[in-house]
Amino acid sequence: MEHADDGSGEHHDKHEDDAKHDDEEAVARLEEFKKSIEAKMALRQSNLNPERPDSGFLRTLDSSIRRNTAVIKKLKQINEEQRESLMDELRSVNLSKFVSEAVTAICDAKLKSADIQPAVQICSLLHQRYKDFAPSLVQGLLKVFVPGKSTEDIDADKNSRAMKKRSTLKLLLEIYFVGVVEDCGIFTNIIKDLTNSEHLKDRDTTQTNLSLLTSFARQGRYLLGLPLTGQDILEQQFFKGLNITADQKKFFRKAFQAYYDVVVELLQAEHASLRQMEHENAKILNAKGELSEENASSYEKLRKSYDLLSRSISSFAEALDMQPPVMPEDGHTTRVTSGEESSSPVASKESSSVEPLWDDEDTKAFYENLPDLRAFVPAVLLGEADPKSSEQSSKSQESSTDAAPDADKVHISIQENPEVSADSGIAMEDKDCKDKEEKDKEKGKEKDTERKGESEKDKTKGVDGTHLEALLHRLPSCVNRDLIDQLTVEFCYLNSKSSRKKLMRALFNVPRTSLELLPHYSRMVATLSTCMKDVSTMLLQLLEEEFNNLINKKDQMNIETKIRNIRFIGELCKFKIAPASLVFSCLKACLDDFTHHNIDVACNLLETCGRFLYRSPETTVRMSNMLEILMRLKNVKNLDPRQSTLVENAYYLCKPPERSARVSKVRAPLHQYIRKLLFSDLDKSSIEQVMRQLRKLPWSECESYLLKCFLKVHKGKYGQIHLIASLTAGLSRYHDDFAVAVVDEVLEEIRRGLELNEYGMQQQRIAFMRFLGELYNYELIDSSVIFDTLYLILAFGHGTSEQDTLDPPEDCFRIRMVITLLETCGHYFDRGSSKRKLDRFLIHFQRYILSKGVLPLDIEFDLQDLFVELRPNMTRYSSFEEVSAALIELEELERRVTTEKIHNEKYSDSEKPPARTSSGAAMANGKNLANGIDENGAVHEEVGETDSDSGSGTFEHSEHEDEETDGENQDEGESEDDYDDRVDQGSDEDEVHVRQKVAEVDPVEEADFDREFRALMQESLESRKLELRSRPTINMTIPMNVFEGSNKEHHGRGLEGDSGGETTDDGSGGNKEVRVKVLVKRGNKQQTKQMYIPRDCSLVQSTKQKEAAELEEKQDIKRLVLEYNDREEEELNGGGMQQPLNQGGGRVGNRGGNSWEGGQQRSSRHRQIYHSGAGMYYGRRR
Repeated sequence: MEHADDGSGEHHDKHEDDAKHDDEEAVARLEEFKKSIEAKMALRQSNLNPERPDSGFLRTLDSSIRRNTAVIKKLKQINEEQRESLMDELRSVNLSKFVSEAVTAICDAKLKSADIQPAVQICSLLHQRYKDFAPSLVQGLLKVFVPGKSTEDIDADKNSRAMKKRSTLKLLLEIYFVGVVEDCGIFTNIIKDLTNSEHLKDRDTTQTNLSLLTSFARQGRYLLGLPLTGQDILEQQFFKGLNITADQKKFFRKAFQAYYDVVVELLQAEHASLRQMEHENAKILNAKGELSEENASSYEKLRKSYDLLSRSISSFAEALDMQPPVMPEDGHTTRVTSGEESSSPVASKESSSVEPLWDDEDTKAFYENLPDLRAFVPAVLLGEADPKSSEQSSKSQESSTDAAPDADKVHISIQENPEVSADSGIAMEDKDCKDKEEKDKEKGKEKDTERKGESEKDKTKGVDGTHLEALLHRLPSCVNRDLIDQLTVEFCYLNSKSSRKKLMRALFNVPRTSLELLPHYSRMVATLSTCMKDVSTMLLQLLEEEFNNLINKKDQMNIETKIRNIRFIGELCKFKIAPASLVFSCLKACLDDFTHHNIDVACNLLETCGRFLYRSPETTVRMSNMLEILMRLKNVKNLDPRQSTLVENAYYLCKPPERSARVSKVRAPLHQYIRKLLFSDLDKSSIEQVMRQLRKLPWSECESYLLKCFLKVHKGKYGQIHLIASLTAGLSRYHDDFAVAVVDEVLEEIRRGLELNEYGMQQQRIAFMRFLGELYNYELIDSSVIFDTLYLILAFGHGTSEQDTLDPPEDCFRIRMVITLLETCGHYFDRGSSKRKLDRFLIHFQRYILSKGVLPLDIEFDLQDLFVELRPNMTRYSSFEEVSAALIELEELERRVTTEKIHNEKYSDSEKPPARTSSGAAMANGKNLANGIDENGAVHEEVGETDSDSGSGTFEHSEHEDEETDGENQDEGESEDDYDDRVDQGSDEDEVHVRQKVAEVDPVEEADFDREFRALMQESLESRKLELRSRPTINMTIPMNVFEGSNKEHHGRGLEGDSGGETTDDGSGGNKEVRVKVLVKRGNKQQTKQMYIPRDCSLVQSTKQKEAAELEEKQDIKRLVLEYNDREEEELNGGGMQQPLNQGGGRVGNRGGNSWEGGQQRSSRHRQIYHSGAGMYYGRRR
């Protein structure tokens, strides 16, 4: 506590001492001022009543020319130091014959502000001794103000003349105050000349006159009738003793007031011209983006002249105790500055208040918060590693900082006390001369220290070189702020001039594909630049030279190098290392030749630092003008879509469009929950849970909104569309109307997209095509809907006046729609009538494709993949004529097949379908006509045939016939499939009951076939004669020579009896008797005899039952083997089909909504899957 009391007491005592000291200084200044006033009053009394010596006394003084010449020379250099000695010499010499020379010397003297009082005392001494001195002095001093009669040379500097006038006017006022000059009228002519309006035409003369009048008004306030600033009685008495009349005061006051009004009008006129020039500059900037040097220099000249005139008038007004003039605001004009001040006050206010310079705090910290190297590295490594550069920079900074206060002091002294400006200017000149001498000496010392430093560097160069190489090798791995800052600090320990050069070369040679390193490299340069000024200069010089070389080549090569170069410059600009002028010059070079790579370079520059420059108040206006020029060029030039998108992205990145805040839609809690389930929670693992939650919803309230959300498949993930279709299928078992509504809306949206054909709807239209295909996969629609939609896509709008709008010749989007739909569900059209329909459509699709001309590569590749997946053997037609011929052939075949069907229906049997006729005639020439047509996409479909994939009710087709058809299709290959297609024996997918029909065979072809077949059989018999005879079997096979004539049918079935001798042939039709061939053996030859037995004979019935049982057993074995193979394939490669619900989609559901009871199995082509959340589902095996 005692120490605290002592400290407070000491502080209080110190405060009292300071206050006491200030009071003493004020009293001393007041005493000094009183003494100066008393001295001036005494001097004036002596001058008004001089006691001049007589001629006798003057003769006693030295009158020699040498002495007088020496004294007169000293009068040209009057100052305070030489005042006493000079006055003593003047008292000791007789200048009565050299008065004019003395007056000339005094008039030619370059007096400073501090030399005025010694000059006044010397003039008083000469006035008190020589009577003709004062008149001669007044005349000599007045010559300074007479134009053309100045004592100085005509070509002398205007500034020196102005300073001479200022010192002369002050000297005249002072000798008038002390009584050397008694007439105040000498100032009348001077004031008249200075306030002459003719001088206003010359700006330099106007500035000089304003300075002189301001000095006169401050020094001679009493002459203008202005109140005195001093409150001392002595000062008031001193000025009241002057010989001046009221009329003279009124004259001076009126002259000054009139001149003030004139110069204010001049200032307003100059302000108006300045604003007009600024408007013109704004127009030029908007048109060209940059001002010419001539316009910029003329503007700068006018601006400086206006500012100087404004300051001079303000000082003049203050001297007259008046308010300075106020000019109207000109914030809307465009100021062309050097970049250090705001280009536009309004723009700077808007940019600073609305948009910050950086988007977030992390970005701001990266570009602004640089590490302080002086806190991590010893100063000797930063400041003395290269003494020359560091010392020169520090000294230049010191000299500049020293010069700035001097200039400020001079400027303040001119405003507050203009009469001292001349002296201060001369003093500055003397100081500059001394500074130059000192700098020359210091340069010599610096050279010596540089030599010593270089010798020391050579010794450590070998060691540092190894460490430097290792450091440079680590540069590409510095991919974050901490790593690059650490590397920067480590480099400072290896700092040298050669090391800095190597570092800059390594930074400059950054890989052209490693653009992510540029911000970190720029940060390193910015950090080093705080202590090493030559680092940024070297790098910027390299980058600028590279940019000029690349831009001048005008070739379309090295785009990556160009982008790396311009992005490096942009990053350095954000660290304020690269000046904005360099960036704008690069941007202007690209805009001048806005083609090819220059577009990419300009856009990359804007993407890097355009936003920074646009938000910086110094460059807002210019960057805005550049952006407007960019958009004009984009609208004028015919850019491709990629370049147009680049330009728009760069523009809106720098200058985002103004838009109101987005208002979020308010949804009911139930609707929000539905959206969460469908758009957030739905995936393969959660589909069962989502299904349960949807079923629990109040259906009457949310059905419409649920339908709306199901139709927003384009807003979700494309890969989850099949999950939405799976949910639709699951909900359809409980809400039939919902699935119908979904299908209707999807078909309506597809048609609406075809009617509008808007580019912005393409993603939505693709999603709906995928959704429609998935709905077919889950058996919510049948194939007729798919094919109707496919044909609608190809034909909609064609043949109308709006064809070019709905489906332009160059628009291939409809092809992509068809590809999407067929990729989703086309692999299910691989058998039956659906296969024929798809084959027919693909021919029409090829015709549509050929009508589009040359396709884009992505479309062509997708088409190739589609045909490889669906129809790998189908012919791709290369010309429109080929596909047209194929369509004509297809139509002819359909017409012929229809005629055959109508003809064959006359011979159909209502009780039992006849056995299939032989296809030998069709195979006569080794060519399967039906197979050939199928491979090229022809469709064998009869008129009136229907393909309903979702028939409701119970099928009448027997299970035995279904299995028989399946076994034949699997066993007999492609020809049997084609035959089944031709006779329309429905596949497993189209379970319909149809009648068989007898095919007509050409007699000529049948005869040829029989002849060739007999020859083949005879050759076989001849070859078997030489074989060893085997033991006769009990059940002998039927010899080949039994089949003779027209009864040799390819599909005829022989019935073997138990005895091996009875054989029946069902190919004879519906006769009451059955022809039987009995096999007998005579010797080594087998012979047959024909006989007829009744159809209801027990032998015939038993034989048929046995054959049927064997065939059924054979088909069952085949079915089991095929199912096992299919399951094994599905486990290995997914089986080529989609899985239902949580297994990823697939053809799901019993066509027509039928469900099976218990474990009943209906067909080998279906499998049963139980879904806990959506009931019983059935997937279609491909």
